[in-house]
Amino acid sequence: MTSTVQDVMTSNVVALRKEAQFKEIVRAMRRRHFSALPVLDSAGHVVGVVSEADLLLKEAYPASPEDGGGAPRRRDRAKAAALTAADLMTSPAITIAPDAGVTEAARLMHKSRVKRLPVVTPAGGLVGIVSRIDVLGLYDRKDDDIRDEILDDVITEDFLLDPGSFDVQVAAGVVTIRGATQKAAIARSLLDVIWHVAGVVDVRDRLSYPGER
Repeated sequence: MTSTVQDVMTSNVVALRKEAQFKEIVRAMRRRHFSALPVLDSAGHVVGVVSEADLLLKEAYPASPEDGGGAPRRRDRAKAAALTAADLMTSPAITIAPDAGVTEAARLMHKSRVKRLPVVTPAGGLVGIVSRIDVLGLYDRKDDDIRDEILDDVITEDFLLDPGSFDVQVAAGVVTIRGATQKAAIARSLLDVIWHVAGVVDVRDRLSYPGER
């Protein structure tokens, strides 16, 4: 079964108003041990994210005469002088839907170079936040549980195949599968689904296709 963002996200999330003051934001992060918080508009829609990095700019660039620099330096100084979430936040927020796959979330984080994603409904409402550590948590799973899911859910229920016809071994998340399917296309589909089982690190294909000889 493919894991979704909703399966791994943190749902008890603190959100900020655009008018939230600098010290209020710091207190919220320290109290809840979050490294970033989403910012909501008056309708409850996510409009941005304030991170620890945004707040640290106030210490990195204390009030002082401008020393030149390009656009990135000017943006940093503007954030350093900011007092509210609206001015501190990175906007627009990069978000993801709760029914999106965890793989999609990982790719979006990597592509966007962000550490977390607010999770929003189609209507734009905030329902959680998913972080890198949430995604990586999928790999913290016992080998026996992975093997049972492959045999019971994937091979038996999804593909209606006889689990006794396959030898499935899992070691440190690496799946080795032996057995036979009538066609290579079935084997490819089977392997693709196994790749998406939570906790799988690698899949070693030892299948044969006697029906295509």
